[in-house]
Amino acid sequence: MYGTTCPIPPRTNYTYTLQVKDQIGSFYYFPSLAFHKAAGGFGGIRILSRPGIPVPFADPAGDYTVLIGDWYKSNHTDLKSRLDRGKKLPLPDGVLINGRSNGATLNVEQGKTYRLRISNVGLQISLNFRIQDHKMKLVEVEGTHTLQTMFSSLDVHIGQSYSVLITADQSPRDYYVVASSRFTDKTITTVGVLRYSGSSTSASGPIPGGPTIQIDWSLNQAREIRTNLTASGPRPNPQGSYHYGLIPLIRTIVFGSSAGQVNGKQRYGLNSVSFMPADTPLKLADFFKISGVYKINSISDKPNGGGLYLDTSVLQVDYRTFIEIVFENKEDIVQSYHLNGYSFWVVGMDGGQWNTGSRDGYNLRDAVSRSTVQVYPKSWTAIYIALDNVGMWNLRSEFWARQYLGQQVYLRVFTTSTSLRDEYPIPKNSRLCGRAKGRHTRPL
Repeated sequence: MYGTTCPIPPRTNYTYTLQVKDQIGSFYYFPSLAFHKAAGGFGGIRILSRPGIPVPFADPAGDYTVLIGDWYKSNHTDLKSRLDRGKKLPLPDGVLINGRSNGATLNVEQGKTYRLRISNVGLQISLNFRIQDHKMKLVEVEGTHTLQTMFSSLDVHIGQSYSVLITADQSPRDYYVVASSRFTDKTITTVGVLRYSGSSTSASGPIPGGPTIQIDWSLNQAREIRTNLTASGPRPNPQGSYHYGLIPLIRTIVFGSSAGQVNGKQRYGLNSVSFMPADTPLKLADFFKISGVYKINSISDKPNGGGLYLDTSVLQVDYRTFIEIVFENKEDIVQSYHLNGYSFWVVGMDGGQWNTGSRDGYNLRDAVSRSTVQVYPKSWTAIYIALDNVGMWNLRSEFWARQYLGQQVYLRVFTTSTSLRDEYPIPKNSRLCGRAKGRHTRPL
């Protein structure tokens, strides 16, 4: 995400299966500019382990992408117009499983095990996912193989992805597959079907219930999700061979969310700054050294208690350093944050106000590494990041209205080095717009 809008070609829904040297796992894609996400265009991304690298579970009989998310009857342009007028989004009209409000079907054969890659692709609400009379074994979270914990239901917050294994170990008939809203005044539910081969019996009985507004339930589940230290990741060496808990911290950044009015319209922000896109993509401005597009450190690295104001917020951090970021949430909603270009260790989360003493409760051994994390109401979440990727990286709320109305910031991971080992030049076919239009890129 560049920080402004350049023309992009239309997208179609697909599931992409890839092999990448330094990445594995389950993810999804979507159109990330403006408010296009509300129009759909989602798809799953499966990055497989390379041949010869062991995976900590047997090959499943099938591999399903399961995209769950909230849904609005209104066109995405109408939703965008509502936000542009300074209004908030209402509660969604429904919940979808793979694009269907009811009737999405997963086909299985009795006795076999299947992998479900579950992603919450919605705009604002956390969802709980469950399957009638079936347990789910969590095996992977956004590129990290996890301890294989059994869950009867799983909270999936906005933007997050999980891989679970289910075994078709019940009698051959249909079973309910359920996704329902979490932490909402009114619970919104959708129902699909797990269909055994040869089934002639429809799903019956009460739809399995799940948690609704319980914060502690979700927090305790989140703390159970930990890294499998002996499993291989994208490389043959065990995931636990990187001892993140022994690396000295160079810097602590605290981001506090803000909500309020600016010029009579609803806005959101971090550390009192509500992000405004520049007239030129920030990475292009950085690469071509175009002055006046943004200011370095135009946002504080800690909340200052001031009122919201508009700016193109960019915070500089140093390449090859190890830092801590704390997300503070003094509001009454669950929030979710994503950082482009990175995975990070979720070392701690708890209620109340964060302070340096909170580090005494950090998980410095087997915290899960992922790219999207939740922050509970009146709570904080702390992450550790190894800044090994030079560039201009977007850190944003996954609550899409909040992101659109300013709850985001760019981290400029900076080095004085011009070596190609640190950062490749912009490709020759990059779309150049704004003040970068007409500039010439160096060839790869």
